[in-house]
Amino acid sequence: MKLSAPTPKTIDYRQANASDPFVPNPAVLASSGWDSLHVELHQQPKFEVAEHQHTMHVIAFGLPNTPEDRFAIGERWLAGTRETERRQLGDIAIIPAGIAHRCNWSTTARFGILAIEHTLLQQVGQDWINPERIELMPQFMSKRDDLIQSIFATLSAELATGGIGSNLLVDSLKTALAIHLLRNYCTTSPRLSSYADGLSDAKLTLITNYINSHLDLDLKLTELSSIAQISPYHFLRLFKKSVGITPHQYILQQRIDRAKYLLESSNLDISEIAFRVGFCDSSHLTRCFKSILGKTPRQWRQL
Repeated sequence: MKLSAPTPKTIDYRQANASDPFVPNPAVLASSGWDSLHVELHQQPKFEVAEHQHTMHVIAFGLPNTPEDRFAIGERWLAGTRETERRQLGDIAIIPAGIAHRCNWSTTARFGILAIEHTLLQQVGQDWINPERIELMPQFMSKRDDLIQSIFATLSAELATGGIGSNLLVDSLKTALAIHLLRNYCTTSPRLSSYADGLSDAKLTLITNYINSHLDLDLKLTELSSIAQISPYHFLRLFKKSVGITPHQYILQQRIDRAKYLLESSNLDISEIAFRVGFCDSSHLTRCFKSILGKTPRQWRQL
């Protein structure tokens, strides 16, 4: 009787500490609670990971240990094929969900992981591709992708520091990542739509009124796009075309303007003003206020 091959172990980044059993050391940084997206930063000794598969699509890339250390050395087995990877700074590997995969690192390894839900690709790509035909192509870590590296760097900084508009910023970045994957790494080429105009006056008024009525909340891109009744991607494009800046930039601008008004027209404590306009605390308001206006809220009040 022929024995069936054992099923590879599974890494599900929706679970806490999911990668711990597969690597020598826990992740240096790991996100938690980011809907449809997970980020990890690793610093590992040389190691080999057992064959496994992921429940999410995974993008992996090496990072330098020092400015002089621009690449690592190792092999990857992906979809039944083995390849020695160059792993230069900026190179990425794409491991689609459900694909058998293992790799080794013959040097000290510093690398990042971006995991994205397939349902997010379907949601973002619904205007261009039949959701049933969305499939990512496996890729070894031998090609550079500066945009994905930049998205990872921004998400890592957000993970380390957080701050105002965190959910909206993460939503924007994961939408940009999904669009980039659909355009460049999908087996079916998307049929891109062209929008000559921005949001209609009625929808723009509806959105801006909603934003200004809820500045104290952590507004999300999906929330705003659902009000406009369009996909998050098209909402981002049309809002920027109509207003000239992204929703994240607009919300920050409105929060600063509201803070200025309250500083000038009330005796509220700065900490209370920060809370009312959606900042984490008074120090967060002070940092953003000074970076934009060149003065602290206290200095502004004394003008």
